[in-house]
Order: sequence, then C-alpha cells, then structure tokens
Amino acid sequence: MSTVIDGRKTAAEVVEKVKALTADLAAKGVSAPGLGVVPGLAVVIVGEDPASQVYVANKSRTAKECGFHSVQHTLATDTGEADLLKLIGELNADPAIHGILVQLPLPGHIDSSKVIQAIAPEKDVDGFTYVNVGKLGAGEAATAFVPCTPAGSMLLIERVRGRDLSGLNAVVIGRSNIVGKPMANLLLAANCTVTVAHSRTKDLAALARTADILVAAVGRPEMVKGDWVKPGATVIDVGINRIPAPEKGEGRTRLVGDVDYAQAAEVAGAITPVPGGVGPMTIAMLMANTVVSACLAAGLARPEF
Repeated sequence: MSTVIDGRKTAAEVVEKVKALTADLAAKGVSAPGLGVVPGLAVVIVGEDPASQVYVANKSRTAKECGFHSVQHTLATDTGEADLLKLIGELNADPAIHGILVQLPLPGHIDSSKVIQAIAPEKDVDGFTYVNVGKLGAGEAATAFVPCTPAGSMLLIERVRGRDLSGLNAVVIGRSNIVGKPMANLLLAANCTVTVAHSRTKDLAALARTADILVAAVGRPEMVKGDWVKPGATVIDVGINRIPAPEKGEGRTRLVGDVDYAQAAEVAGAITPVPGGVGPMTIAMLMANTVVSACLAAGLARPEF
C-alpha cells in the first residue's frame, strides 16, 4: 500500500505559519507605529450559487481564524459588469485590502476575464491575472502569486519528494488555466521533465505510466485507473466529483477524485485522498498568498511556504 499524503495536516501547518506571520505584522505596528499591517482579504461573489456560497463561507471563516481583516461583498445575480468593475477598482485602491478574490463562475452577462484582469496584480491572490500568469510562465514564480490549487499541490509533492525534482518525469492530465498549465510550469521550474496530457492525447494510459509524478485534474470521476500508475509514483488527485452512492441510501452521494483511489493506492508510492488531499491546501495557500501580499505592502521580505 502507498503512503497517504495528508493534505489536512499540511494545510494546518500552512495556516499556523500564516497566523504567526499575521501576529508578527501586528507586533511590528506596536514597536514601530505605522508599520503594522493587518492582512486584508476581500471576497466578491455575484449571485446565489449554493456551491459558491459554501466555498466563500469557508474562505471567509479561515481568513478570520488567521486574524485577517475579512470582507465579503455579495452582489445580486443581475449586477452589471460596470458596477462589479467599479467595486474592483475601489478594492484596488483600498490600502486595508491586500488580497482580492472574485468567486467564479460569474453570471453569463459578465465577462469573467475582463473582471479578473481588472484586479491589481499585487492583490491577485488567486494568481489569475496575466501579470502573474506571465511571471510563472517565465520561471519567476518566486515573484508571482501562484494559483492556490497548483501551489498547494506542489507543496504536497515537495513533502514527499523534496524541492529538487531533477530528472523526474511528470505527467499532468488536464490543461486548464487554473490547474493544469500552472501545475506544469511549477514542475518544470523544479527541473522535472513535464508532459501535459488532455482529451486529445493518444494512449493516455501508457503516457501516464511513464510518470514519477502524476497529477490528475480533468474533472472525470475515477478516470485514472490503477494500471495507469507507475509503481512507486507520487499521485496528486486534484479532482472533486460527486457520484451516486446507493450503498448509503436512496439519493445519497459520495465524493471521489479523478483517480480510482482503491486501485491506484495499491501501486503508487504516495497518493492524495479525496477528500482530505489537495482540497484543504487550496484555501491554505489563499491565506498564504494574502499574508505574503501584506508583508510586501509593509516593505518586508517575502515569506516562503
């Protein structure tokens, strides 16, 4: 059996470091008035999508636990694009706000890309603006805000494999701007030989079997089977899918990833479970990005996670 990569444990460690940094920022304000900063996170949600409401509530709760100044802007579904852009502009100009997160998806009448690109890059704690995307692609992740899910996934990989991944083959299944592409860039920066696979990739199973590090981020329940996994590989399952669970009763469901966990765990060297793997890391890295932004705003060195 493989080693289970405990995302909850690592996420808790990240959050504890965020809390310590937040306390340190406050202490600097006592010893040197004017220098103290309380990290500020603004979350913007448009509409009443239940899943989005849950995600936003979790983010806001964790921000408050970290000692942040947490602000939530909940806008009506019919909010105009101009009004949303006006709010983003106000948050950009607010020195008490260090991170701005716009919960996706947005209603169809709003241009999501236009809204995201309106966020000041130095407050783009989701890492979606072209400035941060470009820095990551240019190998300058150390000066960028990296999207939270890939950043968290990379931290889990480093806990298993170390920071220098030189010579390892990595296969990323999925090419989204949110996970697949930034994940590939992070692995490339760590000196992996990286292949990005997708729905048009020929003989995907054979390609996956070449991977020392296999990342699944396709949104297809249990697509990656045990015979896709190279013995001893590190498997990172980014997928979160809800499927019927008749064994629990009529109409009940359960969460699974993009990897068939029971099969893959028999072959892999280490694997993330779903739930309890990558998921907790996403919110933890959002908190990390926010406190980094606050440190930079105070003229302090950029902390590492």
